[in-house]
Amino acid sequence: MEGWLKESGAVGLDALELANFPVIGRGIRTLRRFKEGERILTIPSDILWTVEHAYDDSLLGPALRSARPPLSVDDTLATYILFVRSRESGYDGLRSHLAALPKSYSSSIFFTEDELEVCAGTSLYTITKRQGRCIEDDYRALVVRVLGQYRDLFPLDKFTIEDYKWALCTVWSRAMDFVLLDGKPIRLLAPFADMLNHSSEVRQCHAYDLLSGNLSVLAGKDYEPGDQVFIHYGPIPNSRLLRLYGFVIPGNPNDNYELVLETHPMAPFFEQKRKLWVSAGLDSTSTISLTLTDPLPKNVLRYLRIQRLDESDLAVIALQRIDPTHEKMSDSNEVEVLRFLIESFCGLLNIFGTQLEKLEEQLAEGVYSSGGNAWAAAHVSLGEQRVLRMARKRAEDMLAAVESGNGNERGSLSAPARCANCEKVSVQLMTCGRCKAVMYCGRTCQVAHYKEHKAKCQSTASKNRSQMK
Repeated sequence: MEGWLKESGAVGLDALELANFPVIGRGIRTLRRFKEGERILTIPSDILWTVEHAYDDSLLGPALRSARPPLSVDDTLATYILFVRSRESGYDGLRSHLAALPKSYSSSIFFTEDELEVCAGTSLYTITKRQGRCIEDDYRALVVRVLGQYRDLFPLDKFTIEDYKWALCTVWSRAMDFVLLDGKPIRLLAPFADMLNHSSEVRQCHAYDLLSGNLSVLAGKDYEPGDQVFIHYGPIPNSRLLRLYGFVIPGNPNDNYELVLETHPMAPFFEQKRKLWVSAGLDSTSTISLTLTDPLPKNVLRYLRIQRLDESDLAVIALQRIDPTHEKMSDSNEVEVLRFLIESFCGLLNIFGTQLEKLEEQLAEGVYSSGGNAWAAAHVSLGEQRVLRMARKRAEDMLAAVESGNGNERGSLSAPARCANCEKVSVQLMTCGRCKAVMYCGRTCQVAHYKEHKAKCQSTASKNRSQMK
């Protein structure tokens, strides 16, 4: 592969080599010193795996263009990879790249049922199950739309569903994403550069030249000869690392829980609430990330505060033109929201197949082989349970503060304005002229309420006069 890359114009290969590292496996080692920010490697645009190159191929292109609707980016790249791998001649450079790739992956879609069951209750478990079904459906559609139409190009014994899953994992674990000058995204695979492993200790260090189309890798930190060279995928939680890349980071500080909040369109006052959600930057179905640093984001509370509004609350908001992004609507609304959250978090935590303390004990005792699939699944479950427990604790603390009267009142909605007699919410309310402390929807209610209100009215009015002196 290196010879083909050099002949194609790749720069920097003389100072790098492929090597096997303990635990991590295959990666790239530097043969000389590099300073942070120095250019390490450049792969020319002509030999990148891209959708454009797939469509430009004289054999593959016509078959891809015939697909209706067009294939997705990932399906196009996966088909391109399998097409090149299946060729017995030609495409020597690209085939040498494929020969250097792993023969199998440890992404969660390849887990056995028992291995996946270790992280039951996690978002990874749910997504992997759903993803498995989607891959089967997508493969059948690919056979009907393309593979089955051009059997001379795509011999089905080399395009099985297992081959398709391998090619998809190749794309998911090795592709890099950038944005072009026209704002359109581009996804690409760069031979040799895709052998770089992830480290959170380096800065993002891969760059796409918008003019030349070349892919470059810069030193994300200082390197000495013999060091492994890393790139940085970004702040990614273990659930995503395992699903796309096939590994986890124990104690990952980026672990999260994707909380899905949704309201049925037939729910009472749905349209009024939908408009409030939109004005708050949300939607009727919102997915909000709970993290270790922010286990209960404001958007979770904003969504549920709006969801829990009743008819009188909505009337007050409409009348007073109140911004729904306030910190708190009312104490009663806040208590209802927080109790719902605590109950929901408890329910979510109960779904996990193995509780946090038991998982920690099993990992400490070596029940799961270190680095294995079940071990990785256990770390995903640990991370998500920790986030949910922190979120529950935050909600419990907030509820205690509200119920004790010590909650933060800043930005809260005033209680809905109601008639002191009939308690109806009315657009036109008149204030008691004497004490200015209560309101009525009309003269009839004011007279009817006077006997009950008289003593308090006199006391309040007297206090107001003394404060004005």
